[in-house]
Order: sequence, then C-alpha cells, then structure tokens
Amino acid sequence: MTTLRLHITETLPEGLLETPCERLDAVLPGPTLIHLPGQRNPALFVSILLHGNETTGLQAIQALLAEYQGRRLPRALSLFIGNVAAAVQGRRRLDDQADYNRVWSGQGRPEHVLMAEVSETMRRRGVFASIDIHNNSGLNPHYACVNRLEPTFLQLATLFNRTVVYFLRPTGVQSAAFAEFCPSVTIECGRPGETAGIEHARRYLEACLQLEHLPEQAVHAQDIDLFHTVATVRIAEDWRFGFAGEADAELLFDDGIERYNFSELPAGTPLARVRRMGGLPLQAIDEASGDVSDRFFLLDGDRLLTRRPVMPSMLTTDCELIRQDCLCYLMERYPLKPTVHQP
Repeated sequence: MTTLRLHITETLPEGLLETPCERLDAVLPGPTLIHLPGQRNPALFVSILLHGNETTGLQAIQALLAEYQGRRLPRALSLFIGNVAAAVQGRRRLDDQADYNRVWSGQGRPEHVLMAEVSETMRRRGVFASIDIHNNSGLNPHYACVNRLEPTFLQLATLFNRTVVYFLRPTGVQSAAFAEFCPSVTIECGRPGETAGIEHARRYLEACLQLEHLPEQAVHAQDIDLFHTVATVRIAEDWRFGFAGEADAELLFDDGIERYNFSELPAGTPLARVRRMGGLPLQAIDEASGDVSDRFFLLDGDRLLTRRPVMPSMLTTDCELIRQDCLCYLMERYPLKPTVHQP
C-alpha cells in the first residue's frame, strides 16, 4: 500500500506564488501544510486542491499572499495543499487514489491517515475558522456549503454568498471533520480558471483574515437562500451513458442539462432518453443511505422524468467526474424562522 507523508513547514515554499498547478510538484513534495504567522491567533485554516482539477483555490491564495509579501497577515494562516499529484495531471484524483474530500473520517487507506494528521495538528493548534475551496465542473452559481446550522457557520457562509447549501452526505468531507472543533464552510467558486471565481475567493479570504471574531447572532432569514441536500444521484454501474451524439449510449442526456442546476424543476421534467429495458438507470440515495430513486424519478416510455419537483446542483457533462463522484445532488428549500428584531 502506498505511503503518504504530510509535509509541514512554517515558511512559504520558494516559487509557490508563481507556480501553476501543472508544475506544482516542482515546489511541493506532496500534500503540504503551511503555517504562516499573522497579527492575530488562532489561524484561519484554508484547504485547496483536495480535487486536483479545481484550481481556483491555488490561484486565489497566490493572489492574496502576493499582496502581503513583506507584510504580516492580519491573522495567522494555515494552508493545506492537498492532491499535488492529481493537480499536476489536471485530474480530480488519480486512478489509484481515494478522493481527498471523502477521507476525512474512516480508516483503512493512506489518505485516511494523512487527513487525520492534518485534523489533529490543527485541533491542537486551534483554528479560528475553516474554509475549503472548490470548483464546479458544470454551470452553477457561487455558493457556500455547511454541515451545521449554527449561527457562526451560517455567518461564515453568508460572508461568501447568500446562497447556502446544508448537507450531511457525502460523508468524509473536510468541512464536516473540522466542524467538530471550529466553524467551517466549503465555498464553490464556479468553473476552474474563471477570473470572477478567483477574485471572489480572494476577496472572501481577505475578509475572513480581517475578522476579529465571527458574529454569533442568527442570520436573518431575509439575508440567506438556504437549501438542504436530500439525495445524491448516481448512474447505475451497468448502464452506458453519454450525451447528444453518442450513438452507443443506453442513457442519453441532453448537452444542455447543466442549465438545470439551481433551478426548481417541476414534476415531469425530462432528463434523458432511455435506450434499453431494465429498470431505473439512476440511483438516488438519501441522508440515511436509503434508496429513494422511485421517489424522484420515473420512466415514461423511453423518457426519464422527474417524479416530483426537484432542484439539482452540480449537474455536469464531464463523464469521468460523473463516474468518479456522482451525476448530481438534489436539494429542497430549507426555510429559517424569521428573525425577531428586539426594540
């Protein structure tokens, strides 16, 4: 079994601010935790490149730290740079690797040991807040994700965007592990390489470093659009799928399916054409690990339809990503009680 080693340093590796993802192995030996001093403690923890093809985190950090060269950061920063090997190849993960954002709990693989060391190191040092930076492959708005609905978590999330997703699955994610000892959030910054996403992430990190404390009062209901992930949707392993123009696909999606992301779809919305018999080609798993496929989808002749109103997120046309992770998530609105203003 492959041995992974966590590299820890208290200085910025030479050349890191100028090096693109595809050459990152020239300046980093592998997964690296970098502790940088600041005017306040404890540190803001930031994780990037848990998925090697999601480059916005690195570019935002490079832009931010370039501004502070020769100056002390407003708050200490602990930066974890994850899957360097996959980043060099521009892939989410390599074939022999576990997903770096599914191994922050559990055991049995080298990646579990590595992430446990990162978590324990930061738990001992103390953490102001935790931010995990990601990209989407499909058309999605910028949004934040939380695993808890406590005020500090939602305050941290809405500092990024008013669109917030609450989720409990998938498990083993970084934000859930750090939620055990500090406010934590995942931010989704659109597609890799988009200037708007890089700048949004940089400004958010800057704002978090400037904070003296996180507000503990409840977020006003009118200041947040909160959604709850209720199911993860995967394509059954024995189905060949594809997009318009793929003649041998048994499950044929439209190329424009990404436009459904964060749209409230009515019951009866067509999702794909089905070219074989044999039951539902999609598997929807809820938070309790139950199969709820029949609750959300139905077959009408050769059409795959939604059975009830749904709101998908992270739909993509990237076939490798779909097989490595999932087709999409399904969400429902999660209303907060209106905040009562005291006189």
